[in-house]
Amino acid sequence: MGAAAQPAVAAHETHEFSAARKWIIALSVMLGTVLEVLDSSIVNVSLPHMQGSFSASVDEIAWVVTSYLVAAGIMIPMTGWIAERFGRKKYFVISIAMFVVSSALCGVAQSLNQIVLFRLAQGAAGAAMMPLSQAILMETFPPREQAMAMAVWGIGMMVAPIMGPTVGGWITDAWSWRWNFYINVPIGTMAAFMVMRFVDDPPYMRERRRGRIDFLGILCLFITLGLGEIVLDRGERADWFQSAWVCWYTAAAIGALIVLIFHESRTQDPVVDLSILKDSRFTLPVTLVIFLTFTLYGTGILNPIFLQELLGYTASKAGIVMAPRGVGTMFSMLILGSLARRGVDYRPLIGVGFFFVAFAMYSMSGLNLQSDTFRIVWPTVIQGVGTGLVFPGLSAAALSSMEKFKMQRAASLYSVTRNLGAAIGTSYLTTLLIRRQQVRQSYLVEHVSIFTLPRLRMPGAQGMDLAHQLAMGQRHGMAMIYGLVQRQSMMLSFNDIYKMLAVLMLLMIPSFFFLQRDRRNLPAHAE
Repeated sequence: MGAAAQPAVAAHETHEFSAARKWIIALSVMLGTVLEVLDSSIVNVSLPHMQGSFSASVDEIAWVVTSYLVAAGIMIPMTGWIAERFGRKKYFVISIAMFVVSSALCGVAQSLNQIVLFRLAQGAAGAAMMPLSQAILMETFPPREQAMAMAVWGIGMMVAPIMGPTVGGWITDAWSWRWNFYINVPIGTMAAFMVMRFVDDPPYMRERRRGRIDFLGILCLFITLGLGEIVLDRGERADWFQSAWVCWYTAAAIGALIVLIFHESRTQDPVVDLSILKDSRFTLPVTLVIFLTFTLYGTGILNPIFLQELLGYTASKAGIVMAPRGVGTMFSMLILGSLARRGVDYRPLIGVGFFFVAFAMYSMSGLNLQSDTFRIVWPTVIQGVGTGLVFPGLSAAALSSMEKFKMQRAASLYSVTRNLGAAIGTSYLTTLLIRRQQVRQSYLVEHVSIFTLPRLRMPGAQGMDLAHQLAMGQRHGMAMIYGLVQRQSMMLSFNDIYKMLAVLMLLMIPSFFFLQRDRRNLPAHAE
């Protein structure tokens, strides 16, 4: 009886916090994490202003975004290893401090080279915040409250990238693009103070590892993720494998990945613990997260293009139209967290969430050039509701299966998969959009005629079809036809992609049957 009771005591020794203390810790770690996620998207709408400040081309200014993503992608899988060696709290505070300093430097940058360098430092500093905050929350809250903690944490993680373009556009218009970086300084300083004051390392992490540094693993990780991120982010601009540098970068990344897998499976203190992936309780949720973020971030790129290029929305209006998706996410995450806290099995809600996302994608596949704002907004809200039901459940399912001494590295790998899904989604779907548009345009050019023109209406023509416009002597008729064919072909390519995503999300629905229920997630009296 005594031996059986010991694991129970050990399991709860890190959860002896009052309710107020738990939520203060949650707020402390979330402040810095939300800043990091927000900064990955807040500068996107201000790139044209930065381009003017630095006299840079469109391709050159894109490195402001690429450098941040590359640095973050490299550092995320290393956070667990670094935290074990130097302490999680110390690493978290140093990361926030470096993030604040690099943000201030980005704000005062006077050249393109300077801001790219400072963005590299900013991405490297902010990379640790997401996995560290997840691990801290999973150990701060007892098992029955972990899904609730992940839901509250997920609100910030999902709403921040959605609100980023809206907030960034307003700050840029009201003040300057530099204030998108300056705003991080006071908030980041408060976050660092709160982490220092309220967060402590658990007892098992106070014993520092002093093994040999895995230099080969670190080098292979830098090559694999660094070159891989560059290819995914900028390959489309170079026409993919038609460019020599894409071929060489891809070959080097794959070669380094093979060496990394072979080496890390045999070293005693690997920088990336790949043995975690052998546990299906972890591997299945993170695989589903890749597909979810593929859809979430992919549509996050496609929707603004659709609104601005085809419907003529301004950047700020497009941001406002996309913002309600965050409301749906927030609402459903709170519902799921509340149910999980009461011991309700949340796994079926993951299937319901995938259904909602699939339904939203199917609804968006019916959009056209005359769609009004409401017709666009309500599917995005449903998508937000579905995402909010899926994401915290998968996070809790993946991390709750880990022993506490593996929690840190598991959280790092989990964050890597989220970044991987986002990078693949944005890269693949933008490429697919261009290719589908070419296919659709070729078809329309072959079949368009004066008899089909009445079916294709120009936006803003007050209901008058193109045939009547031409009959009334509208000038440049052929130019109008070509422009209309281009717009219509892009619209049809959007429809094709949304249908594909709907099918993908439908295939994910039965996956909740294979997720193992966390038996710790029971009401207090049942424990």
